[in-house]
Amino acid sequence: MSLEVAAIGWELLDDPRAAPARVSESLHNIARANRWFGGAAAVRFGLERALPPGHPGGSLTLLDVGTGLGDLPRMAVAWAARRGITLRAVGLERHGVAARLAGKQGIAAVIGDGGSLPFAAGSFDLVLLSQVAHHFAPDAIVRLLRESGRVARRAVIVADLRRSSLAAVGFRVAGTLLRFDSETLRDGVTSLRRGFTPASLGALLNAAGASAPVARRPGARLVAVWHPSR
Repeated sequence: MSLEVAAIGWELLDDPRAAPARVSESLHNIARANRWFGGAAAVRFGLERALPPGHPGGSLTLLDVGTGLGDLPRMAVAWAARRGITLRAVGLERHGVAARLAGKQGIAAVIGDGGSLPFAAGSFDLVLLSQVAHHFAPDAIVRLLRESGRVARRAVIVADLRRSSLAAVGFRVAGTLLRFDSETLRDGVTSLRRGFTPASLGALLNAAGASAPVARRPGARLVAVWHPSR
């Protein structure tokens, strides 16, 4: 079942049929933004809570829903390796071009929809939702969270944007200096308008049966981690 898109604004990645060249350019700039503006750091924060110090080494699996270029699961694999953990990452994408690009970066990627993940219950140790939920309407976000909890054995990590007018201005200025394309600049501002407050994200988690504290992080980020009961 396809997820209903958020009512606020419109972003290029809302359309699975968007032109491949435009999607590719935007995804490369989003990966740069993840490195510099807190996206990767927010995911590392979530990983540290899902797999705290002292976690035994071994082999784990991760599903990254809305993987884009695959930059975040690749970072997660390297993060885990430094802790003696072999992390095998799979990406899920609605965009065929994104799935192909992630595959070229070494991330196995499949095409599918977060409203009905094409995996059996408990298929992955970890599920990552990074900057994905804000693209969708509230009811769709609840469904996405429930699906993520269904396929996760150990933890679900939600890392998303905190609504902030100041951060939107900062993103436009910094992105212009870094020569981001015009669509990425526009979409970044829209994403921050679509973002959450800690209370609103917490309410959506509660509605999905996934009560978890929501932490504020640098770069107008919010992170929540929960451990589904089996």
